[in-house]
Amino acid sequence: MEPSLSAFMTPGSESVLQRAYTDAVERVDDTEETRARILDAAYEQFCRMGIQRSTMEDVARRAGVSRITVYRRFTTKDVLVEQVVRREFRRYFDQFLVDIRQAKTVADRLVLGFVSSLRAVRRNPLIGGLIATEPDLLVASVVGDGGQTLATVRQFLAGQLRREQRAGAVSSDLDTDLAAELMVRVSASFLVIPSYVVDIDDDEQMAAVARRFLVPLLKPAGDED
Repeated sequence: MEPSLSAFMTPGSESVLQRAYTDAVERVDDTEETRARILDAAYEQFCRMGIQRSTMEDVARRAGVSRITVYRRFTTKDVLVEQVVRREFRRYFDQFLVDIRQAKTVADRLVLGFVSSLRAVRRNPLIGGLIATEPDLLVASVVGDGGQTLATVRQFLAGQLRREQRAGAVSSDLDTDLAAELMVRVSASFLVIPSYVVDIDDDEQMAAVARRFLVPLLKPAGDED
């Protein structure tokens, strides 16, 4: 297994994304000053040089602390990588919930959520950078963790759909898990497999795709056959 890859792939345990989702739900935050300083430095280092090319010494130097200080809080590079990536995904979940509040209808929330999710991942300096420069790292984590990563995002999205059901905005007979599964797999494929048909960086084009192909999965109340 490549260095730091084990931080993404942890068979038999929760994935990084699962833990990030739990952190977002429970509003976990990194408040200890030195720890936060190291995480910020690691984030900047990984964005600039990539994860594989960065060392704990590089992070310590950028944070202005000793290497021992870094190791006291993060026992290995894998642990540090996991915590940095976990924090970024937690921020993604937080921002997703903020973004969809702007929409007035369930269809608009789905479209906005789809577009903002792709934008957030692609334009995140760390996650987007990994997709661009170290794609094997992320692809391996998605396909090599027994489906845990996709399952976590599906769980998150299915929960949002069930909330829409309770509000009467979505038909009660909608299979929320299946609908969320399809939506997540569409999103994941756009992220990890280049498309020669649609421009993933064009928000308007991606919104049109979502409105045409994903919104019909919702079967909004009052629009039954």
